[in-house]
Order: sequence, then C-alpha cells, then structure tokens
Amino acid sequence: MGAELPDLKLSSARFIVDHQVDKARISASGFDQIAFHVQTNPGTAPGPLLKVASGGELSRFLLALKVALADGGSAPTLVFDEIDVNIGGHTARRVGEKLAAAACGRQVLCITHLPQVAAHGAVQFAVGKESVNGRTVSRIAKLDGEGRVEELARMLGGRDSTRVALEHARGLLAQAAAGRPPKRTPGRAAGA
Repeated sequence: MGAELPDLKLSSARFIVDHQVDKARISASGFDQIAFHVQTNPGTAPGPLLKVASGGELSRFLLALKVALADGGSAPTLVFDEIDVNIGGHTARRVGEKLAAAACGRQVLCITHLPQVAAHGAVQFAVGKESVNGRTVSRIAKLDGEGRVEELARMLGGRDSTRVALEHARGLLAQAAAGRPPKRTPGRAAGA
C-alpha cells in the first residue's frame, strides 16, 4: 500500500492495518479482528478508514488496495465501478495512469464519468440507456477514432461538442498514449 499511495496523490498518507487477537472470541471465522485505519495528513490522528478519508481519498485508497492485492495474487481481471468518485483534474489523470499500469498483464474494467480516466483505457465503450416501448434498455458501443474523441469531448463539455472540447479530447488521448505502458501478455516478462 505504501508504494501505491504516492502515485495517487496520497504521498503523506499512511495506511495502517490494526490487527487485534481476541482468543476469548474464537469462532469458525477465527479470532483475529482486522480494521483498516488511515492517517491522511501529517499531524492528524489516524482513525478508521471510513471515518477519516474523504470520498476522493476513499476511492484512491481502494484503488491502491486492489492494485496491491492484485500484484501479489493471480486476479486476471480487476473491476472498478466509479473508483474516481470525488476527484478531478491532475488526480484524475494519475488515477487513469495507475489503472493503465494495473492493466499490464491483466484485464481492467473501469466505469468512469471522467475523461481524464477514460482516455487512459486501451479500449473505450459508451454505455447509454433509452426507453423502448416503456422499458429501459441499456446500449453499449465500442468507440474508435473520432467516436472516441467525440465521447471524451461530450464528457468534457456536455451534449454539444465544441472545437475546444474536441481539441482537449484529442490532447487527453495523445497524452495518455504517450504515457501508456507497453502491452504485456499475462505470464510473460516485458520484452519477451
């Protein structure tokens, strides 16, 4: 966890595993009591993760935890549903970069509303809902080329894409492509 946090703009944060043993409470699930505590800023007291961390910090702690656990395990797929809630700007870009790095050697699925995160995906889909004969139907479409640029621009600026939003979307894609790690086949070393 400590190695993951600086990449997510939590360089001063500490993640603490509070492990208590209560042999008087032995049960089928053991006698260990585990709690996650954090200290988000120097000089503040550590406390329970859910009480101390803000929404954006909580999302980034969860991302760091999933990536740290996946690196030590064999999870072939990681799923993140709006892991980027309550963040934006530079932090959103860093989350996108972390997700792209986590995708080396495994599949990462991420549901996001942030163009800074979506631009880092190797593949992007647009999901929408519409009413058909009184029923809500979900639609999914793979985006390529200009379709991807237009969707990122829509995410940036709303329904009508402006020239500036389209240019910004192209810039996000170029920036993400320049920093994206090379693709690796699971189980093979980079460059193999």
